[in-house]
Amino acid sequence: MSSAELSECPSRLAVRQAGRILLLEGEDLLREMLALALKEQGYEVVVTSDGRNALPSVQASSSYHGEFAFNLLIMDSINGLDLCRMLRHQGNPVPILIIGARGSANNCAFYLEAGSDDYLTKPFGMREFIARCRALMRRQRLGRLPESRTLQYKSITLYPEECRVLVRGLEVKFSPKQFRLLELFMSYPRRVWSRDQLLEKIWGQDFIGDSKTVDVHIRWLREKLEIDPAQPEYIITVRGFGYRFG
Repeated sequence: MSSAELSECPSRLAVRQAGRILLLEGEDLLREMLALALKEQGYEVVVTSDGRNALPSVQASSSYHGEFAFNLLIMDSINGLDLCRMLRHQGNPVPILIIGARGSANNCAFYLEAGSDDYLTKPFGMREFIARCRALMRRQRLGRLPESRTLQYKSITLYPEECRVLVRGLEVKFSPKQFRLLELFMSYPRRVWSRDQLLEKIWGQDFIGDSKTVDVHIRWLREKLEIDPAQPEYIITVRGFGYRFG
């Protein structure tokens, strides 16, 4: 893979798949075989034979939750050793599998001490190779702590996973539709939503009923959120268009 192609990798972070692997291998035939085996398992694979070209894309992380560009790095022992050391020195936690030539157990310890998570000696079977890749990515997923997303706007705090809302420090109860409506508003502050858009998002495309249903739920929300529902601070009516939050 060319350096120009690798440089495009960070721009694809927003749509990357759950299993995205960088394969750095100097032997052309082995690189093609490994890439094919991984792709047949459903992984997205980026291949290269040059560690220097791979470095910028490996170091790239998205602005959203700091997720890294790859879920697994597979490197041959010749081209990948320096890259492995550099990434670990920088604190990059992505699992690394080193593929090396046949050697003693001391070689395995050497690469593990350099920062790799696993070491596989050539020659090896594809079944073992895939199993090791799966195990490394499984450990990575298990090692992640669940993120607690919170939506905050002025004196309103909404906890999506807990279905809980605090208004001026006090917990307020909402029906499921009210909660989902408020969550949608707080996820897109200042955006104007028409009644039809709100019906589709909250009630679904198959909803059969009057669009005034939205107005009723807006009134209920204002009664629970606003100090003075007649002079709303949070849910604002935009004449001729719909409603916006904030």
